[in-house]
Amino acid sequence: MDVAGSLRANAPLLVRIRSGWVPPATPPEPPRRGPSSVGLLAATPVVLAVMALLLDSPVAPAGFAVLGGFLFVVLLKMTSMNEPAERERPHARRVYEQARLYDGRYLLPEDFDREAADALGRAQRAIGTVLRSHVNAEGLLDGARNAVLLPEQEWEIARLLAKLSALRAEHRALLARGVAPEVAAVVQPLERALADSEAAIVARVEALERYAAHVTEAERAYHARGQIEELRTRLPRYEELLAESGADSLSVPEIERLAQDADQLERLLRRSVSSAHEAFRYLEG
Repeated sequence: MDVAGSLRANAPLLVRIRSGWVPPATPPEPPRRGPSSVGLLAATPVVLAVMALLLDSPVAPAGFAVLGGFLFVVLLKMTSMNEPAERERPHARRVYEQARLYDGRYLLPEDFDREAADALGRAQRAIGTVLRSHVNAEGLLDGARNAVLLPEQEWEIARLLAKLSALRAEHRALLARGVAPEVAAVVQPLERALADSEAAIVARVEALERYAAHVTEAERAYHARGQIEELRTRLPRYEELLAESGADSLSVPEIERLAQDADQLERLLRRSVSSAHEAFRYLEG
């Protein structure tokens, strides 16, 4: 898994790491050995006492079978009680080291207030619409540039929204403490700065949404064109059936319209793709 995917998949761990939690360092792989001598010594008096009772008992064989099962359970517990923590530790440590290495280059849900989270969600949905589209995969759009530019846009929008969220939280905390009349004149320009910044970021999100809308239109035309082409390949069979049934004079005009529909969809697809390219150039500006 790449670093971005690893960090994205371990958001709960990143929250703990940011709050100050440090996972233990990964210990060297211990040599395989039996249960600890302390554990065996602790079990020895009990075992000896049970053995002494069983030696005088008429059911000694069955008793020894029970004793063997008891010993197996005790030894299994002593050797396995720490295994889950040991298995989890390397993974947590690896995520911790990645988080330290890329500190400042990833964001968490807690970095965004409600308005910012909504705006980021809109941007991410628009980007997902483009990158998952068939017209993008088929090369009708500039797939290589989409793969580079759109994640850059997502990160820049997220970074600005996180910064805006932090400033808004500080501003609200300041107002909650009460503002002196002398400070009120300064507060209003700061509030306008926050509002203007939010409007500029939302404009970026809306540009992404316009691009995604053009791609959605192109996607619809792409699928419709494919369906029309599939129907056109079946035309000879329909025409044969109509000719044999004597109904060809009634339906030929309707069938011929398939070709016209295909041409119209082809033009619509080209217009939609052209519009998407124009919207894409706007994103680059």
